[in-house]
Amino acid sequence: MRICRIAHAGGVDYASWDEEGFTLLLDPFGAHARQAGLRVPAARARLLAPVEPRTVVGMAHNTGPSDRGLPPAAFLKAARSVVGPGAAVRLPDDGGRVVAEGELAMVIGRETADVRPADLLSCVLGFTIANDVTDRTAQSRDPLWTEAKSRPTFTPVGPWIETDLDPADAAITVTVGGEAQTASTKGLARDPEEILAYLSRLMPLGPGDLVLTGAPGAAVAVSRGDDVSVRIDGLGELTNPVEACS
Repeated sequence: MRICRIAHAGGVDYASWDEEGFTLLLDPFGAHARQAGLRVPAARARLLAPVEPRTVVGMAHNTGPSDRGLPPAAFLKAARSVVGPGAAVRLPDDGGRVVAEGELAMVIGRETADVRPADLLSCVLGFTIANDVTDRTAQSRDPLWTEAKSRPTFTPVGPWIETDLDPADAAITVTVGGEAQTASTKGLARDPEEILAYLSRLMPLGPGDLVLTGAPGAAVAVSRGDDVSVRIDGLGELTNPVEACS
């Protein structure tokens, strides 16, 4: 099932998506996502970020096999840095070199604690696309990466949550203008099961929280006026324009 969050004439709701439009959902995080029955035509709805997370976690040391020898490490991104499909990524006037990092993101489906790798599927609602926008210049001077990772609009997510995806070997392509970088989740040093087992021992995670699994080489520099697209096999494409703050 593809689960979306949409704005429409009746407000903001979760919905399932098919080629003819949307069907509103009562509770996508329940044991079974129940449909409310109300249909909304695609032309009368706008896709939003598929979740409003309380916690957004990213993984460092997870860009390729060479990171396997390093200890796992996580960082936090501001939940309010999350935006949806089509929303502008706004570059700060005082920023430096900024890159778009295409990543597979896990959407947590229930409260987690001390999760074993074998229990992953019971804790994850599904997967979505994330663009971990990063100010490389700020990253070099801020050991906590707060300035580099958590500026407003620096976490585009979408277009939906796919509940039926094999995350083991999904191609990731980041395109900016005529430049494209392609990688695969197969190249990550740690797979989603191992990541979630590690994080669940460090912090509480709950329904709607996001875990960005790492950028396996899919990163491209962005500038004002660009359009950046992240495509992941089985998940579709997330596109956002890049603008100046002012």
